[in-house]
Amino acid sequence: MSRHLAVRWYLVLVVGYVALVQVLGFALTRGSDSGYDSADGLWRSITLPVGVGLVLVAVTVAVLRWWRPVFRDDRPVRRWVAVVPIVMIVAIGLGTNYAGLVDRGTGFALLLLVSALFVGFAEEGLFRGIGVTVLRARGMPEGRVALWSSVVFGLAHSANLISLGPRALVQVLVVAVAGYFFYLVRRRGGGLLLPAVLHALWDFSLITASIVPGETYTASTVVVVGLLVVAAVVGAGRHRIEPGAVSDTLPAPARRTT
Repeated sequence: MSRHLAVRWYLVLVVGYVALVQVLGFALTRGSDSGYDSADGLWRSITLPVGVGLVLVAVTVAVLRWWRPVFRDDRPVRRWVAVVPIVMIVAIGLGTNYAGLVDRGTGFALLLLVSALFVGFAEEGLFRGIGVTVLRARGMPEGRVALWSSVVFGLAHSANLISLGPRALVQVLVVAVAGYFFYLVRRRGGGLLLPAVLHALWDFSLITASIVPGETYTASTVVVVGLLVVAAVVGAGRHRIEPGAVSDTLPAPARRTT
């Protein structure tokens, strides 16, 4: 039998996760000049801290016995919503710095991929997995579930105010919007796997823009443009996301003639 988790304790879990990743990352990178452009900097700043955070998320799901509600989603959306992951995949493909990955080597590329997968599964598990399940358990309509899970996701990234300053406020907004898209991908894909992998590849592509020291990969802006395209498409179809009533999907009965 699954267990109950109150919203306040879910928020405590989110704060604990963010604090754990931030503090561990700070401790490991203190005194080091390495960034995302080296394997040493990568495992110190992402792989190990987020890996520990992923363990926290997995243990929480296990204790709550929420494997099914976290990893499966039985609330589908209309077929056109598939355009969201498709556009994001195209943007990822066009915006990834392949030359930089070749320059860094295969080992670095694999470490970056593993690190991104840790981020994807940890954050999707925490926000679109546990978070969505908690909010649904309160009987919230899906619109509010989408809104509040995305808001919490965005606010969790406000911890970057420490390192980025006011610029992090923009990141909070962008991340919250991206969180809504990942929520839609969860429902369209029928579970957590698709948004987790998509989230991982999205971060993977963005990080490749800064893996070559002294160089800025301007083509990574395609990833941001992709987000804007998705926003425009979803905005236009926002009233056609939820499945229609049965009468909307079945043919009308034939008229009887006399």
